Amino acid sequence: MTFNDLKLIEPILKALKTEGYTTPTPIQEQAIPIVLQRRDLLGCAQTGTGKTAAFSIPILQLLYQDKQQHKEQKTIKALILTPTRELAIQINESLAAYGRHTGLKHLVIFGGVSQNPQVDALKRGIDILVATPGRLLDLMQQRFISLEHIKMLVLDEADRMLDMGFVNDVKKIIAKVPAKRQTLFFSATMPKEIQSLADSLLTNPEKVEVTPVSSTAETIQQELYYVQKSDKRDLLSHILKDKNITSVLVFTRTKHGADKVVKDLHKLKITAEAIHGNKSQNARQRALTNFKNRDTRVLIATDIAARGIDIDELAYVINYEIPNIPETYVHRIGRTGRAGASGIAYSFCDAEEIAYIKDIHKLIGKQIPVKEGHPYVMNPDTVRPAETAEKQKGKGGGQKRGRGFGRADKKKDNRQGGGGNNNRSSGNNRSSDGNMSGKKPNHGNRNKQQN
Repeated sequence: MTFNDLKLIEPILKALKTEGYTTPTPIQEQAIPIVLQRRDLLGCAQTGTGKTAAFSIPILQLLYQDKQQHKEQKTIKALILTPTRELAIQINESLAAYGRHTGLKHLVIFGGVSQNPQVDALKRGIDILVATPGRLLDLMQQRFISLEHIKMLVLDEADRMLDMGFVNDVKKIIAKVPAKRQTLFFSATMPKEIQSLADSLLTNPEKVEVTPVSSTAETIQQELYYVQKSDKRDLLSHILKDKNITSVLVFTRTKHGADKVVKDLHKLKITAEAIHGNKSQNARQRALTNFKNRDTRVLIATDIAARGIDIDELAYVINYEIPNIPETYVHRIGRTGRAGASGIAYSFCDAEEIAYIKDIHKLIGKQIPVKEGHPYVMNPDTVRPAETAEKQKGKGGGQKRGRGFGRADKKKDNRQGGGGNNNRSSGNNRSSDGNMSGKKPNHGNRNKQQN
């Protein structure tokens, strides 16, 4: 199937041709016809499947056709809600690319920057609004935004809305949207809370599920390294000695952890920058732009900040710290192996993170292959994820190591003590709305659809 087979209008087909898009991804192939029929849609698809185009393209077409049939007021007719500034900007850029020949006006709003330019654009009139919940509620309360003319409502990355604590804000916003509307609901995972929210918003929806929930793409080669926490920096340095690894996205659980990895890499003369919620708008934009342009070799990111990162041909992802939420692992490694391309995902697991790996194995339904033979990596025959503190007694020079790996280095044993702190909090589960003003994304090689 090609985009020509989806009954798309010429202005959009012309734009897609310019972008080099000819073949829709599975979710686009299934979702676009449903949306064009003005049906509600429940879409469940992992990251990298092309969800943004799956709802952006038909929204542009429907609004364009409505505009051609009768003159409409300059009011907001479609609202797209998304949890992070990066993803909001990405969606707005996609609307600009696909709708360049439609004459439709669109705007992205988010917190962390002056509201004045956003308010000025709203006053001039727009058709499609892309927004993060915090800034949208703020401008609604100031009476700069009215949602009474909304025809189409999109909730993207609904599971991340839940993770970030935005569900109540979303409900307040939806209460101001007309009950008679078309609603499109997208989520990479479908926990009970998200399914309940979807049930309350959708009317007789069609469901599109292109992959099993929380599955990992077969195109991604996964490798697991068991390593002492104190040796992760040296292991990362050793891996980066491979000059073929020209660009790598590294994940940490916390903002502090991301900044620390940057400092460590700078000491090794490796170009690296961090992106997380505490960074200013300019710093986030600069870091992402430098990474996309290959000026920065390593980008270190927290999970929330990375959700909207969309980079063509990213071959390597490293989990410097294992996520405490197993679904997050799927999202992280989904940054590579996109649109059918191959990718490699390395995961560094220390003693305190063994429980997280077990949760991930349970979720994805398979074991991540264990990598051996590298410096700083523990032999899996020495320690197994299921081993208990009692089994570890006496290992590692006779020191009690809790859930440690048992290295024969007495000085390090005395320094580290027990490794049994099993605190499963992230430190970065919520982020305030902010900004990352975007340059036009690299939409990639021919036939590659971006998420």
